[in-house]
Amino acid sequence: MSLTISGVENSATDTMTRPRTYQVRTFGCQMNVHDSERMAGLLEATGLVEAAGGPADGHFENYADVVVFNTCAVRENADNKLYGSLGMLAPVKKAHPGMQIAVGGCLAQKDRETILKRAPWVDVVFGTHNVGSLPVLLERARHNDDAQLEILESLDVFPSTLPVKRDSVYAGWVSISVGCNNTCTFCIVPSLRGKERDRRPGEILAEIQALVDDGVIEVTLLGQNVNSYGVEFGDRQAFSKLLRACGGISGLERVRFTSPHPAAFTDDVIDAMAQTPNVMPQLHMPLQSGSDKVLKDMRRSYRSAKFLGILDRVRERIPHAAISTDIIVGFPGETEEDFQATLDVVERSRFATAFTFQYSKRPGTPAAELPDQLPKAVVQERFERLTALQDRIAAEENARQIGRTVEVMVTAQSGRKAAQTRRLSGRAQDQRLVHFTVPDGGTVPRPGDLVTVTITSAAAFHLVADPEAGSDYSVRRSSAGDAWDRSQAGSCGTPSAGQAGQSGHTGSTGPRRAVALGMPALPAPLVG
Repeated sequence: MSLTISGVENSATDTMTRPRTYQVRTFGCQMNVHDSERMAGLLEATGLVEAAGGPADGHFENYADVVVFNTCAVRENADNKLYGSLGMLAPVKKAHPGMQIAVGGCLAQKDRETILKRAPWVDVVFGTHNVGSLPVLLERARHNDDAQLEILESLDVFPSTLPVKRDSVYAGWVSISVGCNNTCTFCIVPSLRGKERDRRPGEILAEIQALVDDGVIEVTLLGQNVNSYGVEFGDRQAFSKLLRACGGISGLERVRFTSPHPAAFTDDVIDAMAQTPNVMPQLHMPLQSGSDKVLKDMRRSYRSAKFLGILDRVRERIPHAAISTDIIVGFPGETEEDFQATLDVVERSRFATAFTFQYSKRPGTPAAELPDQLPKAVVQERFERLTALQDRIAAEENARQIGRTVEVMVTAQSGRKAAQTRRLSGRAQDQRLVHFTVPDGGTVPRPGDLVTVTITSAAAFHLVADPEAGSDYSVRRSSAGDAWDRSQAGSCGTPSAGQAGQSGHTGSTGPRRAVALGMPALPAPLVG
């Protein structure tokens, strides 16, 4: 892949006359997204500003002065993705005096000095336990003109207490715990994130209240195993109590959580979900395998009957709950009979969606040393059978939603075909993706507003609502929509010449955007 470097001759002068910029690139799970928002907040607290563009066109001026990679170590392709990205940045940094590259997250915690050996142009390597050290390490690397490696073996400070720059004004991530006490044989996370540490309920609720005061109407509670929350301070029902306490926060419309563990998922949590109106009818419940033998080899302390019993009880209490899952295909020693057991459980479970993975051998995990590692071709064939089954189930389950009236929280992102369909997008209460049109004369909602529509068609991965009249469509303006207005006014400033008078649209063909007035852009009709 070729890379064009331009504008190099003026780079030193440019960095002296403009604010230094940063970019945080996130690989992996929601916890990494949460941590990346803290990294961005820390960098902005030191005076850096987020880079407006990106490296897509290969031009030097679109790269930030500080590039931070927040990495994942769960699968092998995470390593390849990081080192490939670092390799592409090597010539850019050489041509960009003063540029700094930092690598953090789980892969940094695992690889440590290996990163500096494989990519000696990296300036900072930091781990999962010392996110707050990033600015100091960057400054030390700059001052000493020497790479900085700092890996702690235990948590320094909860990332949630650090400054934050959130990606969304209407939804927020709230960490309730870090680390994990389970010992799944395939998982490297406990060795990288450490033992479980729980935040106190008062701290969590105070953070949620602050988010709501700032306009957020949806929060997702995060933990490696959220339903074991409270183990550190001796309250086995702490998580269900926390969910109920979220129900008492005025202005908080939607509460989600991820991820629970089937072995520790108890009926008091199901009761709290069913009885707390702002806890959404959605549950992510990792299966991993439908074979009891494989679950035992994985050291997952539940069996398929227990898993299915949880789903039955959830659906009894919350009939419209959408349930998603994680599944690993091709674990060492998995036989065709074992795999068929997984297909059987998937068929019975009727998941709304499933995150399916081919087993990835991770050095340092017990499973990496197990005999009977499966050939790639066998794993691939099983993976294709599983995804075909789940795609069929998802399409059937989504088809059952046709005719239902749902409330959708509008998001800033639209579907890939938005230009042709002129649809906006959002998430229903059960987390299903909904693309919808605004009928003639209807109010155009802002991201964060809540739209009530009737589902008119469905596909495997999304629902569609095309109301024929205003009676099938209504908009409830929200504090999150107001927050979107404020964010757009703050980031866009005054419309430039030629943009004034544009109504209901964001964006322009020039370098500045028109003031959004809270209205997401309806995709322009195709011409010709």
